[in-house]
Amino acid sequence: MEWHVSDAQSLAIIDREVGEHTFSPAEYEIVRRVIYATADFEYKSLIRFSDLALQSGAAALAARTTIVVDVPMVQVGIAQTIQNTFANPVYCSIDALTRPQKEKTRAAWGIETLARRYPEGIFVVGQAQTALTTLAELIKSEDIRPALVIGTPAGFVGVDTAKEQLGESLVPHIRVEGRKGSAVVAAAIINGLVDLAWQAYGQEQTGMA
Repeated sequence: MEWHVSDAQSLAIIDREVGEHTFSPAEYEIVRRVIYATADFEYKSLIRFSDLALQSGAAALAARTTIVVDVPMVQVGIAQTIQNTFANPVYCSIDALTRPQKEKTRAAWGIETLARRYPEGIFVVGQAQTALTTLAELIKSEDIRPALVIGTPAGFVGVDTAKEQLGESLVPHIRVEGRKGSAVVAAAIINGLVDLAWQAYGQEQTGMA
């Protein structure tokens, strides 16, 4: 991400208002990206990182692991960052070719199709609660073993259960607790992680090119 003077000023305000915290430097970089994207400081207390989430995610990005997202808004939100760094393949569940199924939404059926195709991929679910529920079920049944799951959909019915299932899994993940969340939050998280990974692996990747 290219930073301008206004960005730096905004981040300074965020740092001042957040104050002391217990996040690691890398975790805090993700949290401040979300606050910057949403102007909502409550995310400081809502974002959860599993053990090794950032390390696993960064390594997977550097290995050009396939990224699966739930909606086009996330795909568009991360496209430029991905293209300018590791150039991972990115697929959207809404666009996946699937057979019609009444029992599931298009996003849920699409993400199941792509998850079975890329069982060790990076999954970013920012908006479709049904997609996160489906993903959590596939993880629980050990049909897939993602390198990282980012789960941030908002919702009132069932979204807490899906987020709790993700939290109880052994899969590296970053999630937002409670009802809040959005595709904007998901894009901010993955973009922040890509930038961190590029700092760690970018020179090596450039040398390989």
